[in-house]
Amino acid sequence: MCGLAGVYERAGEAADRSLLLAMAGELRHRGPDGTGLYVDGRLGMVNTRLAIVDLAGGDQPLSDERGRFWAMQNGEIYNHVELRSELERLGHVFATTSDTEVIAHAYAEWDVDCLRHFNGDFAIAVWDRERRELFLARDRFGVRPLFLADYGGDVCFASEAKALLRHPRSRRELDPVAIADTFTMWTPLPDRSAFAGIRELPPAHYVVVGPEGMGPLTRWWDLEFAPDESSSEDELIEQVEALLVDAIRIRLRADVPVATYLSGGLDSSAMAAIAARQLQDDTLFAFGVGFADERYDESAEQDAIARELGTVFRRTVVDAAAIAEVFPRAVELAEKPLLRTAPAPLLRLSGAVQDAGLKVVLTGEAADELFGGYDIFREDKVRRFWARDPSSQLRPLLLRRLNRWLSTDPARAGGFLTRFYARDLEAVDDPLYSHRLRFANTGRCLRLLAPAVLEAAAREGDAAARLVRSLPPMFDDFSPLAKAQYLETVTFFEGYLLHSQGDRMLMGHSIEGRFPFVDVRLAELAARLPDSLRLRGLKEKYALRRAVAPYLGEAIRSRPKVPYRAPIREVFFGERRPDYVGDLLRPDRVEETGVFDPAAVARVTAKFEAAQDGGVSETDEMALVGAVSLLLLHERMVRAPSLAPPLEPTRVVVGRDVVADAWAEPVAEAI
Repeated sequence: MCGLAGVYERAGEAADRSLLLAMAGELRHRGPDGTGLYVDGRLGMVNTRLAIVDLAGGDQPLSDERGRFWAMQNGEIYNHVELRSELERLGHVFATTSDTEVIAHAYAEWDVDCLRHFNGDFAIAVWDRERRELFLARDRFGVRPLFLADYGGDVCFASEAKALLRHPRSRRELDPVAIADTFTMWTPLPDRSAFAGIRELPPAHYVVVGPEGMGPLTRWWDLEFAPDESSSEDELIEQVEALLVDAIRIRLRADVPVATYLSGGLDSSAMAAIAARQLQDDTLFAFGVGFADERYDESAEQDAIARELGTVFRRTVVDAAAIAEVFPRAVELAEKPLLRTAPAPLLRLSGAVQDAGLKVVLTGEAADELFGGYDIFREDKVRRFWARDPSSQLRPLLLRRLNRWLSTDPARAGGFLTRFYARDLEAVDDPLYSHRLRFANTGRCLRLLAPAVLEAAAREGDAAARLVRSLPPMFDDFSPLAKAQYLETVTFFEGYLLHSQGDRMLMGHSIEGRFPFVDVRLAELAARLPDSLRLRGLKEKYALRRAVAPYLGEAIRSRPKVPYRAPIREVFFGERRPDYVGDLLRPDRVEETGVFDPAAVARVTAKFEAAQDGGVSETDEMALVGAVSLLLLHERMVRAPSLAPPLEPTRVVVGRDVVADAWAEPVAEAI
């Protein structure tokens, strides 16, 4: 797990080393264990290393035995042991046991098809010295970030946008399209970032950069839902269990201890139980978040599973003041506006892992997306059933089984069903049918934005329309459930959950997160399950619940999904209101950004000023967090950025020659 950055310059004889080391400085939190610098003419790239595999020999860059292909990566190739053996049989000679060296040899052997051999979470850069081409690629689900920019012909890449903003031609400006995207679907679509001129390389894509510039972005994998009708239910359940066990096994490969997150829910509990069995005599350390506010707290469930597994469990308890304290740093790390405070407690949690002297944790993201765990999938199923008889008074009552408060307040439930779930009920042919209500609800946050921002975003096209245009042809053949799962994966999961709550909050404290449920074998199997094994009636994650039966008791296996949430109103308008909130929300500061309609922000703020223990809607909460986070983003990355000092390299390679493996003044003169 590392940070990655580089420049392929349009002109000149040599890449700008000082720029590369400045970019590395912005990525130090991603890799504090060493800095690798590679330069070859106009190409230069840099890596900040978090040492996990081959602690002594894994410093990057690493090459094949001929010195033609030089690789750097952010992430891990979990099947590197098997790939190394296969490549050795094909005649390759290895100098280290690092998975990064496997990338160089695999690219030498299979070219771009090497990606299909990798089972891992990665963003990689491979330089071909003969063809003078740079190969950049990202893993299937985009677990590891990678951003691109073209500054006057200089093609730049980096794990985080803040590194690209160090280029002298960069513009520290917010992108109105990305902001509008986020205020509609929680994240910019991958063709943008929060900053003008910077875009993400989308998940499961690669691009080749040559002397003439950047080539087309090419998708190399996609999640295809195609039910397996040839296997029995029991056979498929056995396959799910076997692949989950093996996905965890290979993610325990490391030369440092591997811990686990434990939320108290099904996914993390199953993951921890399987990991504990595989570690056998070794102690499994587990970490979880607790909340001082019992409405969000799952401490009892965490304690129960920790006792059952015999893990060493450490809980980080947060209150509103703690969330307020770390929220500005969470925004800096996320590099985009947020609509929830939920990332902040996870930043505190990764800090607890770091304080314990650990570097790697397993975490349970993707189980809900791939195995059908979210209410949005059940809501879609009920609404489609209701749409077949729109006048029915009984069918919409099924929605009370999905929203617990609806069943306790019948009067409010009836009004809510009419106002919310019945909207566009019969538009079942809409490709975004499952998500239109969410997008429309979140889109109410757009009222905060200045007319000029909305106009600029409109010129690029509606976010939902651009999403539809990006859908693959096979999407039309998916079942309604598969369509909903695919949309959830390529928007909320890949764009928000894996980053704003996942990678960025982990790497804020130099912690590598490993995600067994996105193992390609397991993900593709989940997509082959018949719908009834993912969502049986309204019972979510049916196949997964059965598959983990040998590892968990009935109580945890039957526990319903509890969404992870964190306080909002109490954080920004509670008894101990943070000073930065009042300062940021001053009308002159709001207007200074050029992004907001100050009157609209003032109206939302007034609601929270007047509210006592409630009285604000979920949409108002999203709007408030969106406003505060965007103001923080503007303050800390546009208006008054704090630039990191450049790093000094610990490994330097020029062309194919290793100049040094430790920094010294003669090395500085040599490069």
